[in-house]
Amino acid sequence: MTSWIKTAGRIASMAVVGTAVLAAPSYADGMGKRYGMKDAPMEAPPPDWAISYNFGVTSDYVFRGFSQSGEDPTIQGGVDVTYKLFYVGVWASGIDFGRDAFDRKIGRTEVDIYAGIKPVLGPVTFDFGVIYYAYPGANDLPGAELDYVELKAGASGTVWKDGTLGLTVFYSPEYTGEVGNVWTIEGTFAQALPKFRDITPTFSATLGYNIGDSAAYSTFVANGDDSYLYWNAGVTFAFHERFSIDFRYWDTNIDNNAASSGFADGFCSGRILQCDERFVATAKVTY
Repeated sequence: MTSWIKTAGRIASMAVVGTAVLAAPSYADGMGKRYGMKDAPMEAPPPDWAISYNFGVTSDYVFRGFSQSGEDPTIQGGVDVTYKLFYVGVWASGIDFGRDAFDRKIGRTEVDIYAGIKPVLGPVTFDFGVIYYAYPGANDLPGAELDYVELKAGASGTVWKDGTLGLTVFYSPEYTGEVGNVWTIEGTFAQALPKFRDITPTFSATLGYNIGDSAAYSTFVANGDDSYLYWNAGVTFAFHERFSIDFRYWDTNIDNNAASSGFADGFCSGRILQCDERFVATAKVTY
């Protein structure tokens, strides 16, 4: 009996050693850790290619502090395609730039075409790209073509739990309306707030600085100055993964003086491109 117990013990010991030897290569290359019974299965790597669509309705399309839709609601939508760190996309919105001397609408539609790369270095995501702003069918004023191109370079990253900071610089060699070269600097902040059921709220804000170097810029963009500030702050409520509703306050520091603008109601509250304070609501679906 004792001999049988000793023999069984030797066999068990050899089995343990043999199992360890056979398993050694798996643990050496991580297979044992990856596929152990107590480990969750590995997540599939993200696909190289991705495509998304978005459609939205806004109470007022505001860009850099200026209403682009005559303070009226409009619809918007776009498509984005990414391949690894590269991206390309197109986005469109209804606009209203008022009417010209012949009572024709100056612009009805804006179409933005953009492309770039988003390399990642540690916790920082960079964004280098180009944007072409087109206004198909627009009745451009003489010497004031609306279409223009911008280059951009930006960086953003998470600086604390659910808090993101970003900085982006834009440069246009010939800004919209042919007012010369213009620089725009934007700082952004976003903070995800505690989730409530299936609703994820996020507070975000932007501070922008726009500067030009021509008399036309001073006259038609900044109402007598060579630069202006704009800012916004609001909360976005995301739910069911695809839907979001955003409530946002916009304003600028542009002087609303009627005498210098030539508009009876003031520069910022006149007939076109209003730039006074406003609240904007936007609903969007992405899929």
